[in-house]
Amino acid sequence: MSSIRSHLTDIFSDAFETLGFQRTLGHVAESARPDLGQFQCNGALAAAREAKQNPRAIAQKVIDDVKSRHSAIFAELSIAGAGFVNISVTGDFLSTRANALLSDKRLGVPAVAVPHTVVIDFGGPNVAKPMHVGHLRSAIIGDALQRIVRFLGENVISDNHLGDWGTQMGMLLCELQLRQPELPYFDASSRGPYPEKSPVSIAQLEEMYPTASKRCKSDEAEMAKAVQATAELQSGRPGYRALWKHFVAISVAELHRDFASIGIAFDHWLGESSYEERMDALVSGLKQSGTTELSDGAWVIHVAEPADQKEYPPLLLEKSGGGYLYATSDLATIQYRVEDFKATEILYVVDKRQDLHFTQVFRAARKLGIVRADDRLQHVGFGTMNGPDGKPFKTRQGGVMKLADLVALVKAKALERIKEAGVGQSLAEPEQEDVVNRVGVATLKFADLSNHRESDYVFDVEKFTQFEGKTGPYLLYTAVRIKSILRNASQKGIVGGAIVSATPRESGLILLLCSLPDTMASAREALLPNYLCDFAYSLAQEFNRFYRECHILNETDSAKQASWISLVGLVLAEMELVLGLLGIEIPERM
Repeated sequence: MSSIRSHLTDIFSDAFETLGFQRTLGHVAESARPDLGQFQCNGALAAAREAKQNPRAIAQKVIDDVKSRHSAIFAELSIAGAGFVNISVTGDFLSTRANALLSDKRLGVPAVAVPHTVVIDFGGPNVAKPMHVGHLRSAIIGDALQRIVRFLGENVISDNHLGDWGTQMGMLLCELQLRQPELPYFDASSRGPYPEKSPVSIAQLEEMYPTASKRCKSDEAEMAKAVQATAELQSGRPGYRALWKHFVAISVAELHRDFASIGIAFDHWLGESSYEERMDALVSGLKQSGTTELSDGAWVIHVAEPADQKEYPPLLLEKSGGGYLYATSDLATIQYRVEDFKATEILYVVDKRQDLHFTQVFRAARKLGIVRADDRLQHVGFGTMNGPDGKPFKTRQGGVMKLADLVALVKAKALERIKEAGVGQSLAEPEQEDVVNRVGVATLKFADLSNHRESDYVFDVEKFTQFEGKTGPYLLYTAVRIKSILRNASQKGIVGGAIVSATPRESGLILLLCSLPDTMASAREALLPNYLCDFAYSLAQEFNRFYRECHILNETDSAKQASWISLVGLVLAEMELVLGLLGIEIPERM
């Protein structure tokens, strides 16, 4: 079932085509002047320029054609200004559309006709580095996108591309050797076996990395040792491989807990190391094919194009002296996803500051024939999450805040807000705890997703935990109120019936409900979850206005009451769908 706007666009496109104009002129949009109509069509102005005719005269011809074919749909068609057509549909038409939604499990949102495979790369933490607020946006945006694209019927494969194969691994190996040189892993002649238990904990590993990184950055000799250790790890030195497996295992266990705390899961955890053999084969093949060249001892591929307005440096594939880089693993990863996953679209949800890197990698992939001409590679960039001071979110001491600490902070503030509002006081303790967790996660996710992903935004925990305004808690409270209404109606034996649009308040709510397919399509095309956030907030506001004016449970007209119950049920269904796609779960009670 198409949306109302799409249906109207088809009608007006037919009219323009009948009059000898292009169908694209029949595009219908939501009205910029709701006082004049619910929708508008501006195609008469462009048609008039093309035909050198009066735009109002063309607009009238379009109206006459539309009325002759579809008079039952329209309550009013009028011309404003230079030739804008204002459109309002009848209450009966709205009622028909609303009742159709009631019986549609997909709530009017069509699934794609021909699914294809979409790989979404997001999260991307590194071994030995704790998840911090800088990882939050990739995780939250990427998860929303995988939910949206999957709901639309595509074959989605999500991958948490773990950073487990770079120079940081060599730094950690050298750091541990300094601290515990007696460990068997450092005996170059040893082939094992090695201890099954890791010699370090996750806490020790997280403490070791910044120490090792600082040393290497300040001492060229130490960095050279780390680079050499990395190369030996990648070439298969047994002791290093065994120790590396410990690092990865304890890091992944911690990362699973962090992601689970905010309700995020992945189909795969394929780290850079998963493509080790492909990297060897890829670079070897490229050297032989002549598509790469030596530059200061390193192997590079040129990606600059004649039409470039800025400089694109060559992409570095192999360091002088050996050792691969992120670009090498990224190319091997793309090759794997195209060949093994059969992906035709790959989305990388990564900080927008990595745009140059992805432009280089994507160009190289096309130049090397790793992807087909019509395959879609896209960097889904995002801005930074800042504190109230406008700078990247920090701890009170000025350090980078761990994700686990941020989640705990938000949940503590959510509990404080819940107590202030007197919410959920009658609930048993386990249910209260569940409400706090859901409110906390809703706070984090809605605060992030409600902003355009490319924008930097200020995360104000005081503001975003409020039960008023454009916040996650406000949406949850509204949804729980709807559940309460429906529960009370059921207890009183009130059942839903056919929806009737008889008042402007009902019409406004139905129009919004029927716009969900357009919103979903826009969010998918632009890869912008904030469209769904805007929709959910508008729906909550529209419902609350309806609720204030229409006393559902006390209505004496049984037909009207039955209509309202069905309408309220439809609102809840769309709220549950949209919030679910944003990764937000609604409690039963609050």
